Amino acid sequence: MMTETAHETSHRLLEFCRREQQAMLAMLRRLVEMESPSDSKREVDVVGECLAQEFQRLGGQVKFHPQTKYGNHLQVEFSGASSGKPVLLLGHFDTVWSLGTLAGMPFRVEGGKVFGPGVYDMKAGIVMMMFALQALRGLGTPRRPVTIFLDTDEEVGSESSRPITESIARGCEAVLVLEPSQGPGYLKTSRKGVGDYTLRVHGVASHAGVDFEKGHSAIVELARQILEVTAFTDLSQGTTVNPGVMQGGTRTNVVAAEAWAEVDIRVSRMSEAGVLERKFAGLHPHDPQCRIEVTGELNRPPMERTEGTVRLFQAAQKIAGGMNIELGESSTGGGSDGNFTSALGIPTLDGLGAVGEGAHAANESIVLEHLPQRTAILAGLIASI
Repeated sequence: MMTETAHETSHRLLEFCRREQQAMLAMLRRLVEMESPSDSKREVDVVGECLAQEFQRLGGQVKFHPQTKYGNHLQVEFSGASSGKPVLLLGHFDTVWSLGTLAGMPFRVEGGKVFGPGVYDMKAGIVMMMFALQALRGLGTPRRPVTIFLDTDEEVGSESSRPITESIARGCEAVLVLEPSQGPGYLKTSRKGVGDYTLRVHGVASHAGVDFEKGHSAIVELARQILEVTAFTDLSQGTTVNPGVMQGGTRTNVVAAEAWAEVDIRVSRMSEAGVLERKFAGLHPHDPQCRIEVTGELNRPPMERTEGTVRLFQAAQKIAGGMNIELGESSTGGGSDGNFTSALGIPTLDGLGAVGEGAHAANESIVLEHLPQRTAILAGLIASI
């Protein structure tokens, strides 16, 4: 509800964030120049310690969730004026970029954009968390407590962090995900669910010249199966099936005994995941001398557009409107940790992070002038819940 006082508060938040733009940029540079690939635990943990120190400086109570394979996940608690359920700010500080990427893709500011590995996905979002809390502290303690959870394996499936994310989220009023925005700055009110299946075919090997007729090619069988699973795609339902990797055989003069393919699936609704599961389970070999193994499942449930998510979006839209900023909403085929919290029935709004482009690409960048604006919207949304 945008009262006159709330309207004035929105402008004060925006003014604060604009004044802090250079400080935000300096912090962003610091984080981007600390490389943190998902598979480099030592480097990721260095970033985690840096973040812990910064959040402690802001008054947060820090807790690490130790990991052996990935970096230690970071949880931070901030008290509120009330004892109600906290607002969860969710994100990650691992990136897809290998160690050494910074040498050929350095942090730089050019043409109103900020470039560098991880700048868009999603170190700018973490900087926004820091400065949104600073902005709110300048106006008094937020009404609700705030919990921050930043994991270290989101880019590789969130295997170790998912149970922690879900456990924390169950005790929260709402979840705000600081993943990058969509397109020109749209918030994400729905995301597809993501899964992986593996098709493995066991055939019968033989000499391709001497005993060709005795062989039963796993490669030929796999090709037939790939055509079959590709037909599971149903764009009218938002379901896609993509065989992305395949391999098989040993030599050209051998009828292949083994072949396999990895298949990506995306679904807009949980009900569609069940449909696909039954279809994959129902696959049978065309060649009765071949044997098929099918493994896999949906590993990230869809974030569906729920009433709770719509309420959060409308609140963000009103706050942005009070700053003369237009906000739209969108759906995306990519997944995030927000998929997990939304599937639990907790109102979740995603894409609150930076405006930019090039996630996972060489042109990864954010638009600098939008950084303080988005941070002020985040602060206002936290205060409104």
